[in-house]
Amino acid sequence: MAAHGSKMVIYAALIGNSLIAVTKFAAASWTGSSAMLSEGIHSLVDTGNQGLLLYGLRRANRPADDTHPFGYGTEIYFWAFVVAILIFAVGAGVSIYEGVNKILHPHPMEDPIVNYVVLILAMIFEAGAWWMAYKEFRKTKGRLGWMEAVRLSKDPTVFTVLFEDSAAMAGLIVAFVGIMIAQYTGLDWVDGATSVVIGLILATAAIVLAIETKGLLIGESASTETTKSIRGLVEATPTIRAVNELRTMHLGPNDILLGLSIDFEDNLTAGKVEESIYALERAIKDNFPLVTRLFIEVQSARHHAEEEARERALAEAHGMAAVDDADSSDPKPA
Repeated sequence: MAAHGSKMVIYAALIGNSLIAVTKFAAASWTGSSAMLSEGIHSLVDTGNQGLLLYGLRRANRPADDTHPFGYGTEIYFWAFVVAILIFAVGAGVSIYEGVNKILHPHPMEDPIVNYVVLILAMIFEAGAWWMAYKEFRKTKGRLGWMEAVRLSKDPTVFTVLFEDSAAMAGLIVAFVGIMIAQYTGLDWVDGATSVVIGLILATAAIVLAIETKGLLIGESASTETTKSIRGLVEATPTIRAVNELRTMHLGPNDILLGLSIDFEDNLTAGKVEESIYALERAIKDNFPLVTRLFIEVQSARHHAEEEARERALAEAHGMAAVDDADSSDPKPA
């Protein structure tokens, strides 16, 4: 259901931005407005980005195989990161370049009324796409603040479209005001300055998106609430003495990998341990459908603590060795 909602949001934004881009480019060609050209580039980049997100969703839904035994879910994180880079490099970069060029070589706009009409229509279309993304994001936001909800979200498609549409609305308002100032003051360079401001808005949105999607791309744990609930279920199992370790990682928005290290009661037979593991797997997957892959390690608490201490010692020794290697490579004073 969540994936279906994400696709609907992307399709709505794709259709809206395609129509808006064509209209903006036509208006920019007619009037010679740098700000309108930047807006056209912005909408064109957004259209391409929505295409990439849809492509990423399709690729991420492929089943696991021998070369990717955990599936392809993380591919949507990769394409969301690519979208952030494109917004920054193409959308922001071209807008700022075009704006600076207009400031250095100003020329008057022709028939600015066309720009106003196009911008108003674009605001209406963009507001519709933004509202769909907002409603879908609000379903998962709950009582969290906006930025906290973005930070904790595991589905980059919805908040990426929401950020894109928010930046688009801000850019449209800036373009409208900038064109109006340029028209009534006769300062042609204001149109170029407006394009630069639009580029900075895009750059800011792109940086925030890149930061958030980078975390998902390199691997984020399940939410604290989910982790605590799983731990509570495991610890409540009568045959389990202690949970040595519990680790989770999102392999996709609806795909959690769970690893457990468990110390079972000593008086259990091997058959009883096997039955307990099977019952625990069923209970976890029934109560937490997002946990699609589960690995359980049977290990005494004492052995687990010894292994952790050994790993820490090796890490510290490796760190000291790296420092020594760095020191030996420094040039010695004469």
